[in-house]
Amino acid sequence: MGRFLEFIGGKILSIAQTTGEMLRLLVQTFYYFKEAPRNLPAIFRQMSDIGIDTLPIATLMAFFVGMVLALQTGTQLATFGTQNVIGAIVGLSMVKELGPVMTSILVAGRVGSSMAAEIGAMKVYEEIDALKTLEINPVRYLAMPRMIACLLAVPALTVFSIIVGIFGGGFISAFTPRINVPFNVYFDNLVLALDYSEIFKGLLKATVFGGIIAHVGCYVGFQTTGGARGIGHSTTRAVVMSFLLIMIANYYLTRLTL
Repeated sequence: MGRFLEFIGGKILSIAQTTGEMLRLLVQTFYYFKEAPRNLPAIFRQMSDIGIDTLPIATLMAFFVGMVLALQTGTQLATFGTQNVIGAIVGLSMVKELGPVMTSILVAGRVGSSMAAEIGAMKVYEEIDALKTLEINPVRYLAMPRMIACLLAVPALTVFSIIVGIFGGGFISAFTPRINVPFNVYFDNLVLALDYSEIFKGLLKATVFGGIIAHVGCYVGFQTTGGARGIGHSTTRAVVMSFLLIMIANYYLTRLTL
């Protein structure tokens, strides 16, 4: 019993310590936002890595997600003769949930792991200590540009994914005989269902998710130890933490914006 309580207490202390360290890093990162004008090249480079380099796979993913959503939903609606509303269903689903969540998960797997690995390698090979020796703050130099880049690039990438997914759904709706909803009917229902508040909610989610990806990637990178094995462990840890926090944040943001 004593060992069990010791184990539980150790886990609680570990979670509390991790939470405190992450909050401290988050506050420091926001504090150095004032230095953003001096770090524009680094921010633009990170935005290119996050947005432009992710664009091809995001396009493919969003297009097929929209097609599958329209195919599954439209087929079921066709049995009741209500398939004309498929545009509204696909549009709302992409804007409010699938667009922000799927895009953020893609970015977390591709970019969040890369951030953790890059910063982790710098930590293991003592490059971060070298930055401190040169009086360069690692948070300002490494974390702040990545945070700003994610806060800007992930919503932009999400908008693109939403548009591509909606067109994918429209393509399937128009050319699947069982559904057979023309483009004009599809988009008319889409426009009627969507308003600016729904779009704002989706972009709010994408912005928060982008911040989570950057923050987790940087935090895990700064905590890396143990050579090459530690870098690999940090990469996996960053992806898992990002996925988990994105799902938790998605639930609470959905509750708040209903």
